[in-house]
Amino acid sequence: MIDYNGRSFVSIENTDNGEVSSKTIFDYKQEGQIISATYSGGEIVQGTLIGIVREDGCLEFRYNHVNNKNEIRGGQCISTPKILPDGRIRLYENWKWLDSEATEGNSVIEEISR
Repeated sequence: MIDYNGRSFVSIENTDNGEVSSKTIFDYKQEGQIISATYSGGEIVQGTLIGIVREDGCLEFRYNHVNNKNEIRGGQCISTPKILPDGRIRLYENWKWLDSEATEGNSVIEEISR
Protein backbone atom coordinates (compact mmCIF):
# COMPACT_ATOMS: atom_id res chain seq x y z
CA MET A 1 0.00 0.00 0.00
CA ILE A 2 1.20 3.51 -0.84
CA ASP A 3 1.73 5.85 2.12
CA TYR A 4 0.34 9.30 1.22
CA ASN A 5 1.23 10.93 4.54
CA GLY A 6 3.26 14.11 4.04
CA ARG A 7 3.11 14.02 0.23
CA SER A 8 2.17 17.04 -1.87
CA PHE A 9 0.58 17.05 -5.32
CA VAL A 10 -0.16 19.52 -8.10
CA SER A 11 -2.72 19.27 -10.87
CA ILE A 12 -1.24 18.59 -14.31
CA GLU A 13 -4.51 18.02 -16.18
CA ASN A 14 -8.21 18.78 -15.65
CA THR A 15 -11.41 18.94 -17.65
CA ASP A 16 -12.93 22.37 -18.35
CA ASN A 17 -15.68 22.06 -15.72
CA GLY A 18 -13.11 21.61 -12.92
CA GLU A 19 -11.71 24.39 -10.74
CA VAL A 20 -8.37 22.81 -9.81
CA SER A 21 -5.37 24.02 -11.88
CA SER A 22 -1.59 23.85 -12.02
CA LYS A 23 -1.62 26.54 -9.30
CA THR A 24 -3.52 24.27 -6.87
CA ILE A 25 -1.38 22.38 -4.33
CA PHE A 26 -2.70 19.41 -2.31
CA ASP A 27 -1.05 18.42 0.99
CA TYR A 28 -2.02 14.86 1.96
CA LYS A 29 -2.10 13.13 5.35
CA GLN A 30 -2.83 9.49 6.10
CA GLU A 31 -3.67 7.52 9.24
CA GLY A 32 -4.26 3.85 8.49
CA GLN A 33 -6.80 3.63 5.67
CA ILE A 34 -8.02 7.23 6.17
CA ILE A 35 -6.66 9.95 3.91
CA SER A 36 -7.21 13.67 4.17
CA ALA A 37 -5.80 16.72 2.46
CA THR A 38 -5.94 20.47 2.35
CA TYR A 39 -5.63 22.30 -0.94
CA SER A 40 -5.49 25.84 -2.26
CA GLY A 41 -4.22 27.94 -5.15
CA GLY A 42 -5.55 29.23 -8.44
CA GLU A 43 -9.35 29.46 -8.27
CA ILE A 44 -9.38 27.58 -4.93
CA VAL A 45 -9.15 29.78 -1.82
CA GLN A 46 -9.31 26.86 0.61
CA GLY A 47 -10.34 23.22 0.33
CA THR A 48 -10.36 19.95 2.23
CA LEU A 49 -10.90 16.32 1.35
CA ILE A 50 -11.49 13.20 3.42
CA GLY A 51 -11.71 9.59 2.38
CA ILE A 52 -10.28 6.10 2.43
CA VAL A 53 -7.68 3.99 0.69
CA ARG A 54 -9.71 1.10 -0.70
CA GLU A 55 -8.56 -2.53 -0.76
CA ASP A 56 -7.72 -2.17 -4.48
CA GLY A 57 -5.38 0.75 -3.66
CA CYS A 58 -7.62 3.44 -5.16
CA LEU A 59 -8.60 6.49 -3.13
CA GLU A 60 -12.28 7.24 -2.55
CA PHE A 61 -13.09 10.62 -1.07
CA ARG A 62 -15.33 13.65 -0.80
CA TYR A 63 -14.02 17.17 -1.30
CA ASN A 64 -15.27 20.66 -0.46
CA HIS A 65 -13.78 24.06 -1.15
CA VAL A 66 -14.43 27.77 -1.38
CA ASN A 67 -13.49 29.27 -4.74
CA ASN A 68 -12.42 32.81 -5.61
CA LYS A 69 -16.08 33.70 -6.35
CA ASN A 70 -16.84 32.91 -2.67
CA GLU A 71 -18.89 29.86 -3.71
CA ILE A 72 -18.87 26.63 -1.69
CA ARG A 73 -18.37 23.67 -4.05
CA GLY A 74 -18.08 19.98 -3.33
CA GLY A 75 -18.05 16.55 -4.86
CA GLN A 76 -16.82 12.99 -4.83
CA CYS A 77 -13.79 11.38 -6.43
CA ILE A 78 -12.11 8.05 -7.14
CA SER A 79 -8.35 8.32 -7.71
CA THR A 80 -6.24 5.54 -9.22
CA PRO A 81 -2.52 5.70 -8.34
CA LYS A 82 0.41 4.99 -10.62
CA ILE A 83 4.04 4.94 -9.46
CA LEU A 84 6.21 6.88 -11.92
CA PRO A 85 9.68 5.62 -12.94
CA ASP A 86 11.29 8.16 -10.56
CA GLY A 87 9.21 6.89 -7.61
CA ARG A 88 6.72 9.78 -7.46
CA ILE A 89 2.97 9.14 -7.46
CA ARG A 90 0.53 10.18 -10.16
CA LEU A 91 -3.22 10.02 -9.41
CA TYR A 92 -5.78 9.61 -12.20
CA GLU A 93 -9.02 11.06 -10.88
CA ASN A 94 -12.66 10.59 -11.86
CA TRP A 95 -14.78 13.13 -10.04
CA LYS A 96 -18.32 14.47 -9.88
CA TRP A 97 -19.72 17.70 -8.50
CA LEU A 98 -22.41 17.04 -5.87
CA ASP A 99 -24.10 20.43 -6.23
CA SER A 100 -26.67 21.76 -8.69
CA GLU A 101 -24.19 21.39 -11.58
CA ALA A 102 -23.81 17.60 -11.00
CA THR A 103 -21.32 17.25 -13.89
CA GLU A 104 -18.41 14.83 -14.02
CA GLY A 105 -14.79 15.25 -15.01
CA ASN A 106 -11.31 13.79 -15.04
CA SER A 107 -8.06 15.17 -13.70
CA VAL A 108 -4.50 14.09 -13.07
CA ILE A 109 -2.40 15.21 -10.10
CA GLU A 110 1.28 14.46 -9.63
CA GLU A 111 3.54 14.39 -6.60
CA ILE A 112 5.91 17.33 -6.08
CA SER A 113 8.70 18.02 -3.59
CA ARG A 114 7.97 20.67 -0.95
